[in-house]
Formats: sequence, structure tokens, C-alpha cells
Amino acid sequence: MNDPYRPDIDPPPGVVPASPPALVPQADASADAVRARAPGIGLPTVALVLAGPLLMWAAVLTLHLVSALLAALVTYGGTIKLAARLRRRWPALRASRLLALVLMLVLIGAAIALAIEQALAAARRGTGLDSVLQQMAAALEQLRAALPPWLAQHVPASFDSLRESAAEWLRGHADMVRGWGGGAVRVLGHVIAGVVVGAIAALQLAPRQGVAAAAAAATGPAAARPTLIASLRRRFDELADSFDDVVLAQLTISAINTVLTAVFLLGILPLIGRPLPLAGTVVALTFFVGLLPVVGNLMSNTVIVLVALTQSPLDAAMALAWLVMIHKLEYFLNAQIVGRRIRAQAWELLCAMLLLEAMFGLAGLICAPIAYAQIKQTLHRHGWV
Repeated sequence: MNDPYRPDIDPPPGVVPASPPALVPQADASADAVRARAPGIGLPTVALVLAGPLLMWAAVLTLHLVSALLAALVTYGGTIKLAARLRRRWPALRASRLLALVLMLVLIGAAIALAIEQALAAARRGTGLDSVLQQMAAALEQLRAALPPWLAQHVPASFDSLRESAAEWLRGHADMVRGWGGGAVRVLGHVIAGVVVGAIAALQLAPRQGVAAAAAAATGPAAARPTLIASLRRRFDELADSFDDVVLAQLTISAINTVLTAVFLLGILPLIGRPLPLAGTVVALTFFVGLLPVVGNLMSNTVIVLVALTQSPLDAAMALAWLVMIHKLEYFLNAQIVGRRIRAQAWELLCAMLLLEAMFGLAGLICAPIAYAQIKQTLHRHGWV
């Protein structure tokens, strides 16, 4: 039996009842409200945040202050880290920053003096950079003899032809060469000024806030009104951290690459009776040029293969195979070391280096890893990467 029709509750006959309104979950509504209140993350917002680092680097590179900035960062960062180690070792030590600054300047001076002494000694023994260049010239002669005539004409015939070409270039650019002397004096002055600025900053800047203090400051009533000094200090700390990350990461990679190269040049080749001339100089050169990301590795590999080619094609092939193996290993090292410290892959650094080198030359090539690391750190701090 059908239920009786109730006009106060049931719809009229033949009319489809309306569906009840959909219920919006409270969590979704609150999430939409949060997104509505949050500022939009668009290109203008990112550009505004990155304007400070970009303008700073543009000014440094345009005004040729790279040497001063790097000297200041080395002095400041080295002093702060050494002072922290001294305080951990001797908690009651006073004036730890001043003592750390003196120790660091003494160590840097001793390292420079030792490097100059070793370079002069290598030149007297005939195992210096000039000998490496002569070995490379000999390798070019062998390579020229093995290449087709249409390609061999673009390779220098001998070391003397290289010297003649260099002398001719110097005669044609005498004014530029004379300007190099004044440029060297200016760079030295910038380095001294950078060391002074870094030393003063290390002695006078207040210690950084800890994580808890920084979090409390970020949620306190003054967080909505950050002062100019606090903003500049945060930017400076980001720059110093980026510099430390790049230098430490590249030092680690260069040291590993140098050790593996030394194993081959000073260990494996002599054991099989095929020692390479100037192996010690080439190993030292590998470490110093390896401090330049990506490009330094290619430079050192080229020198090693050319020097090995002066002995025999077999030595050159063995060196190339070993270096290719090291190069594959460095892909993993870059991902683990550089990627962990500055959150960047090798191709990202290479693109940044190519861009800044095209815009500012060698100075841009040197500063590219530091500038890119600072930009990535800024983006990571805002939660955008």
C-alpha cells in the first residue's frame, strides 16, 4: 500500500525533487582561505625578491670589485669559522675572533710564500709551468703530423711558433699590455681593501642568532616591520653562506680529483714502467685549476692528455680512459657534494657560468657559482625550490 501524499513535505506529483546542496569539506574551505590570503607567487614576486642579489652582483662585476669581494669573504668566513673552532676547544677564551684573524692572516701569508718558493724551485729544476708548456707544444707537433693537411694548418707547428705568435700579439697590443701593470696594482689594492673590510666585519658584526632565536624573532611583533639593518645582515649572511658552500664543495671535489689523478700519474704509470714527465707539476696544476667548477676539470684533463701524448699514443689513450672514469665518478660527487650544499646540478652551474662569462668575462666565470648559489639559497628560503 502506497503512503499517502503529504503536501507539506512531499513535492507535487511529477516533479523531481531537487538534490541537496553539496557539502564543502571544512578542510578544503580552510585551505582555499589560506591560499586566498597568501600572496601570489608569480614572476613579479620572484623578481622583487631576487632584485637585491642581482643588483649587488651586477654592481660588483660592472665596477670590477670581484677581487675585493672575494678577499673580504675569505677573510670574514675564515675568521668566523676559525674563531668557532677556538671557542669549542677553549670555551673560556676571550677575543677569539681577533686571535682567529691573526692566525688566519699568518697562515695565508705562509701559504703564499710557500707557493712562490715551490714555483721558483720548480723553475730552477726545469719542472715548472714553462716545462709543461714545452711538453704540450711537443704533443701539438706530434698531433700536427698525424692530422690531415687541411686540419693540421690550424695547429701551431712548434713551441717556437707559439712564442713568435705570442710575441707578435704582444707587439700589436702594447697599449693593452702596459695597462696590465696598472690593472695588477689596482687589483692588489682591491684585495688589500677587501681583507681590511672582511677583518673589520669579522671583529665588529654581532654573532648570528641561533635557530630558536631566529624563529622567535620571525614570529615576534617586530617581524612585521623588519629593519633595513636586519635585512642587509640577512643578505650578507646568505652571501657568506653561499661562498662557504661553493668553496668547501669545490675544495672537496678538487682534492678528490687530485688524489685520483696522482694515483694514476705517480702510482700506476711508474709501476708499469711508463712514468709521465712532470707528473708532480701536473698534479699540482690539477688541484689549482680544479677549484674552478666544471671548466677546471676540462683544462686539467687536456693538459694531462697532451703531456701523455708526448710519450706515446698508448699513454695518451690510457690517460684519457682513466680521466673519463674519474669524470664519470665526478658526476656522482657533484650530485652528492655540490647538490647537497648549494642545491644545484652541474648543468645549472655550467649554464650560469656560460651566461656570466659572456656578460662579464673571466670575472663572471669566477663569480657565477657563488652568485647562483646565493640565488638558489634565497629561493629555497622562500620555499620556492
